[in-house]
This record gives sequence, structure tokens and C-alpha cells, in this order.
Amino acid sequence: MPHTEEIIEQALHHIGTGYVFPEKAERIGIAIRRRRADGAYDGLDGPALCAAVTADLQEVCPDKHMRLLWSAEPLSLEPEDQDAGRAAFLALLRSENQGVRRVETLDDGVAVVRITYIPGTDEGAPAMGAAMQLAAGSTALVLDLRSCRGGMPEGAAMWCSYFFPDDQTHLNDIHDGPTGTTRQYWTAGHLPAPRYLDRPVYILTSALTFSGGEDVAYTLQAHGRATLVGETTRGGAHPTVRHTLTEHIQVTVPIARTVNTVTGGNWEGVGVTPDLPAPADQALETALKALATRTASAASASSAS
Repeated sequence: MPHTEEIIEQALHHIGTGYVFPEKAERIGIAIRRRRADGAYDGLDGPALCAAVTADLQEVCPDKHMRLLWSAEPLSLEPEDQDAGRAAFLALLRSENQGVRRVETLDDGVAVVRITYIPGTDEGAPAMGAAMQLAAGSTALVLDLRSCRGGMPEGAAMWCSYFFPDDQTHLNDIHDGPTGTTRQYWTAGHLPAPRYLDRPVYILTSALTFSGGEDVAYTLQAHGRATLVGETTRGGAHPTVRHTLTEHIQVTVPIARTVNTVTGGNWEGVGVTPDLPAPADQALETALKALATRTASAASASSAS
């Protein structure tokens, strides 16, 4: 394995040239080099080095997407293989049914869709559409994102699109730091299953919900289209790239930032706060109780009129 100093300098180079907030990159470099000079990383093996540098990176700059990652399996150092991480993630999505792990209709007609990843739209749209087709006749919908660990922004926009009537809702923007460009995300005009309108939507969250899962939760909450139930999420809002430093170490660099069109901000470092706080293992029960109360109130109001 290359010398620790070489690994750290390579990581800081990628952070310095790619981080979405260049003014913070300089401060990060100063702090990490100071820690190295103080001997904080002396004698650490690969996994321990990654853990220590990551902790220091996030202490200086609390961006949970900025990390050194250790891979037990050897990584390719060939330039043409630098997209291997994306290929591996696509393979993971295929093995996880594009993140749609379970669709269930409860006895009271409420549909529950469990999502573990947010896929891209090219391969993920059919699975998302199949889930929403199964949920189309339900009285209310629960999206279970408690185990959702990330995904792709275009897939998050497609999931959100099911809960709006057309393609006229501007969801959020992603500003790319290195290029200075901005990509807008709007609701989709055409979907492979019926839209889910005029019925309650609840989203379950946990302290493990991250990145793409947080995108769906935050966006639907901000636009008033869903009620969030559970725990505050992990707080990772910045799209990243991975750079391979050695056969076992990569650095992940956040190169962009998400800006919601309603709030003007995002969930980076703070997480998404639920409307109805509850322990993660009680979130579904809490959501169903809230839904029952909501249904009873609506029935009472209807009979009174």
C-alpha cells in the first residue's frame, strides 16, 4: 500500500479540485495535513486509516458524503475502470429489484411499498411502475424508506412524480461545483403507471435513511404531498464521485448540492425531520394510527355537512 502521506495528498487533491464548496476545501486541506503532521495517522492500517481520516474530514466539514472508503476486494487502478463503482451500483440495484423490495396491501386497503434504493430511470422505471400499479387502487399509500440507503436523483424525481398531476412541478435543482452548471428536476410528463392523487401519502424514515431516500422524503414533505413519520434521517444531500487511490481505498467527493424549490435549502448535515416523530420500529404503527384518525375526522366532517 502506498505511504500514508501519498494517500492523504491524493485524497486532498481530489477534494481540492472537485468539492462543491471550494472555499471549504482549503480549510479541509489545512486541518488534515495538520493532523497528519501531529502523527494522528501513524501506524494505522488501511481500514483504520480510512476511519480516522473520515472522522477528521467530517469534523472539519460535516458533509457525510465526504469519506475515505476501504474495500476488502481489490479495486482496479486502470483509468478506463474508474466507472466500476457505478457499474457495481447498477448491479446491486438489479439484485435488489431496483430497490422495490416489497409491495403489500393491508386489510384496511392501505398499500405499503418498501424501498431500499432509488434507481435510475433507465432500468428502474419498470419496477417503480409495477409497484405503483399494484398500489393504484389503495385508499392510502405508505412509502417505507427506513432502509433506503441512497440512489440517483433522476429516480427520486420519478418517484415524486407519481404524486403530482402533471409535468408542471419544479422539484429541485442540483448545482454542479466543478462545471458551474445547474440541472433542474421537474415532475415527469409520462409515467409507466397511474399517478397517485387525492389520497394520503405517508413516508416512513429512520436514522439510516440516506441520500436518495432523503431526497424523496424531503421533496414530498416540502411540497406538502406527504406526511413523514419516524426518525430524523442521516443528512446526506450532496451528489458525489468516487476516486480510487489505491487497490483498496477510495475517496468520495461531493461535487454538487441540491436546492429545493420550496425551501431554498436541503437536508445536508441535519437530516429530514419527520412530521410525526416515532422510533423507527414503531413508525408504521404510528402512521396507520394517524391515518385512521384522519379518515375518521374526514368521515365525521362529511356526515356533519
